Order: sequence, then structure tokens, then C-alpha cells
Amino acid sequence: MLLTATNLRRAYGPLPVLKDISLAIQAGEVVSIVGASGAGKSTLLHILGTLDRPDGGAVSLAGQDVFSLDDKGLARFRNEKIGFVFQFHNLLPEFTALENVCMPGFIANRPERDVRQRAAELLNRLGLADRAAHFPSQLSGGEQQRVAVARALVNQPAVVFADEPSGNLDSRNAEELHQLFFDLRDEFGQTFIIVTHNEALAALADRTITLLDGQIKMAE
Repeated sequence: MLLTATNLRRAYGPLPVLKDISLAIQAGEVVSIVGASGAGKSTLLHILGTLDRPDGGAVSLAGQDVFSLDDKGLARFRNEKIGFVFQFHNLLPEFTALENVCMPGFIANRPERDVRQRAAELLNRLGLADRAAHFPSQLSGGEQQRVAVARALVNQPAVVFADEPSGNLDSRNAEELHQLFFDLRDEFGQTFIIVTHNEALAALADRTITLLDGQIKMAE
């Protein structure tokens, strides 16, 4: 298994949000996480993606017990092994599309030439070769989100976590983004774990995990 979580627990004050969550995800899967607002979806995604630590339980990703790492080691592991796509693209406005895609590679201290080549290849694959020198303000919403996808992929991560990735897009751009995830899985064997309210995207996934009141209701 690429990723396993065992007995994850998380509470905010007296409010339990995750209650002994256990799951396993194989390399190359596209898995959707669904559930009503407040069910714990984003909290689970943030813990699996090492953005937050659980109150109890363990996560193993690519053979690493992630929460055995200190904060510095965890940040390094996250940058090298994990990609993120959020509802809001969080692109840096003062940098071009190409430079935004390069950022995780530069942070990982990878050779600049290699990072720029990888970033250019990804933008080309995502249909943005002619937009590489444009700034985020010069791109449409759909283009900005595809730049964010390229950025998530630049370090060739073991897994990409997406939190409502199409929530800020119109229906056409949302459909194109959804298809892109599956195309990238088919081409590169990329693993995606996607929190979504979009029923069409959830239905396309290899497997759906439904959260109800901080627990897994059903996995299929």
C-alpha cells in the first residue's frame, strides 16, 4: 500500500472531528472523500497530507511513518513526496506561471535547469506552453488551476491531495480539471486523493470514502 492510516483521532477542544479512522490506498488509485459539511473531510485530508498532526493514530506514506519525523523533517518529506491542489490556486502573483510551477523544486534544492525543464514539460502537457511567461492575473481561472496542478506535480510526488479543486470553477473548467486528474493517473500512474462535493467527480473515482460524523460510513 502506498498510504495507510490507522486509528486517526482529532478533536478541536471538546469536539471530536475524527474518530478512529483507518484506511489504505494503493499507488495509482484515484480516491474521493465525500460527506456533509462538518463530517471531517478536510481535517482528514490535512492529516493524511501532513499539514496537521492527529491527536492519536499513525500515517505511513511511501514506507515512512510520517509523524515520527520532527517538523523540519516533515516539511522536507511533504515537499518531496506530496503535492497539493486547493480550491483557491494560491499562485504567487509576482511570479510567472513557469516560476510558480518551479517553486517546490527550488525549495527542494533540485538543480534549477532540471526543475525548469520539468515545469515546462508539465505546462506543455497541460496545454499551457504559450502561457508560461504570463502572470496569474493574466490567466483565466481554469488556467490558474492547471498551473496549480503542474506545481503539485513538479517534484514527481508519491500522491497528490486535492481539496475541493473544482469548487471555484465553472462547469466547463471543472469538467476539464476532473478529466485531467484521470488522464494524469493513466499516463503517469499518479495517485490522487480528492475531497469533493462534486458528485460527478466522486462518481468517476476508483473508490469513494464517505465520512459521517468523523467516521467512515462506507468505502467502495
